[in-house]
Parts: sequence; structure tokens; C-alpha cells
Amino acid sequence: MIRTKVFTETHREFWRLIAAGIPTEDVADSMGVSRTAAKRWFADAGGMSPIELQDPIGRYLSLTERETIALEWAAGASMRQIAKRIGRAPSTVSRELWRNRIIKRPVHYRAIPAQEKANARARRPKPSKLATNPRLCEEVQARLARRLSPQQIVAELHLDFPEDEHMRISHESIYRSLYVQGRGELKRELTRCLRTGRALRKPRRRVQNESRQRNMVMISERPAEAEDRAVPGHWEGDLILGARQESAIGTLVERTTRFVMLLHLPDGHSCEQVRDAVIATMGELPTHLRRSLAWDQGREMSRHAEITIAADLPIYFCDPHSPWQRGTNENTNGLLRQYFPKGTDLSVYPRSYLDFVAAELNGRPRQTLGWRTPARALNELLLSPPKPRVASTG
Repeated sequence: MIRTKVFTETHREFWRLIAAGIPTEDVADSMGVSRTAAKRWFADAGGMSPIELQDPIGRYLSLTERETIALEWAAGASMRQIAKRIGRAPSTVSRELWRNRIIKRPVHYRAIPAQEKANARARRPKPSKLATNPRLCEEVQARLARRLSPQQIVAELHLDFPEDEHMRISHESIYRSLYVQGRGELKRELTRCLRTGRALRKPRRRVQNESRQRNMVMISERPAEAEDRAVPGHWEGDLILGARQESAIGTLVERTTRFVMLLHLPDGHSCEQVRDAVIATMGELPTHLRRSLAWDQGREMSRHAEITIAADLPIYFCDPHSPWQRGTNENTNGLLRQYFPKGTDLSVYPRSYLDFVAAELNGRPRQTLGWRTPARALNELLLSPPKPRVASTG
């Protein structure tokens, strides 16, 4: 019976905090519950509280409850005993004593001052700390002028003012004061001192949603035969970019033989131009050497479905910021920089020079191929009978 009651009270407090909009991880930390358990509760319930919350207990502590906490705490009762008395979770009592205490150590708590503090925190809109603390604002501005990041500023304030709680601020508050219009606590020109130098905040890209919208098949769905390189015909592709990203050369590398083919893009690297170049180049290969192509999620491949249809070539996309998923291609691009230095205009190189560079790389003996050249390894594959093609799961 006791275990069931504690379990219910814990869940009740958990769902109260979730309903208040607090992240699951923060709720778990405040309640002393593991984050794994909290996420499991949330997942098992499908995000909907399995506990009825419309009960006489309100969302916030009342003055009567605070008076009970003050009397019981002064009498020496434990937090768990107080929580049982008022029908709340122990974490609620602990948080109340810590946030609304009068003296730190030993903790002195009074109901009326605690209620006033709670009412003040509940008022909206709330003025920011930088608006109400000119000294803190000056210190933050001085450190921004020294080109410190907001995280570095927060850490330095802790070191320079270890005993002054009025000199505390979060890095997110600094960012909001710089970027959110109408606040104006910090000078807008100080955004130039940030590493990004942006005057507007740039939202994170929703890569997963974009992938679904563009009907991408992720690399995790690529046939397993591509991983061990035992079956030829699986390729990796990318672009190497020139000065100001205005010119490019496409690179294609076969995973088994390390054979390189270069895409000539003298007029630009739009999705249509890359599409036509890939179709023309891959179309020269026999079907059994066109099993798949792995590429990153660049916009140049937004016409990937047309490539798949025209060249009978399934295309798989790498996860964001995961260059190791195209490790062979990344290594080849590094070798190509010997011929196409960074910061140069790549559109000036003729088709003949690209063929020369590809021939040089394909003529280099490779230790991973038993010191054969990629050209010889590919030629042996062309002369050998093709292996059956595995159907794609995508």
C-alpha cells in the first residue's frame, strides 16, 4: 500500500511539471528521478497524463500550504513528512524551501515572505536582469566588446563576483537581449563582436523534416553488401567547391576499387546541372556497376529522383554532419586538392584536364587493393561475370 501511494504521488508531481511546460529532463532532475525513467513514463503514456489532475490540489502552493510548511519545518519535521501532510511530492517541498528561504544556512522559511516571492515571480511580463541591473549590463557589454562569447561571459562573472548573486545571468539571456527586438538592454552593434557576426539569430535547420519532404532514402537503408565492399558498383559522390562557392567539380568514387570519375560543371552546379552530369557519366557504366550512390544532403541533389529513374541508380543520403559515411569520397577529395587548390575558380579547368587528373589517380597503386591500381581493379570487374543485384529496401 505504501509503495503504491508513493508511486502515485511521484507520477502526479511529474505530470504537473510536464503540464507546466517544463522539459522532461529538467523534471527528472528536480524530482530526483533518472532521466531514462522519466522518458519512459512519458513514452508509455503517449505524452498524455494517465493520472487525473483535476483534484482539490492546485497547480501552485497556496498560502495555507506555505503556512503548514513553515510550522512543520520550524518544528523539525522532514521534507517527506511535510509533503505527506500537505499531499504534495517531497520535491515540491524541497524546491519551495530552497527558492523562498529567508536565510540560506540553516534554512529559515516564513510563509508570508515566501508567498510574496512567488507572486513576484509569477508576474508577466517580467523585466530582464540586464534592464534592472545597470552594473551587470555594463559588465556584460564590456566583455562582449572584448569578443568573449556569452558562455565565456557567464563563466567569467562567476569567477570575478563569486559572492554576488546579483551578477549572475544565463548565456541565453545575453543572446535574447542582443537579438530580440524591443528589449534593447544591450547595444545592437555588439552583435558584431560575436563569432558569427550576425545581427539576426539563425534558426537551426530541420534536416529530418526536410529529408522527408524531399523523399530522401537514408544511408541506413542502403544494402548491407555496400558496407563490406565485397560487391562492386556502390559509389560515393560529392562536390568540391571553388572560390566563394561559385564553381564546382563533381567527384564519384567506387567503394570497392576506389575508381574515380569527375563531373565537368563549367556552367555552375545547380540541381539540374548536377543531375545531367551524373546521368551522363554513370550511364556509361554497365548496370551491375550502378548499384547505388551515396551523397550528402546538399541542394544540388534535389532532383535525385530523376537521376534514379534515368540512370537506374538508387541514391542514398548521408546523415547531417556525418562525412565518415562517405569516407572513401572524402579521402579522394583530399587527394584532388593537389590538382584543384582551394580558393580557385574551378570552372576554368577543361574536360580534358579533369580526365587527366582522374587517370592519374586511377593509375596510382593502392595498398588497400594489394598494390593494384583502381583502373586495373575496375577492368578486372568489367571482364568478370556480374554478381546478382540486391533489391533496394527503399
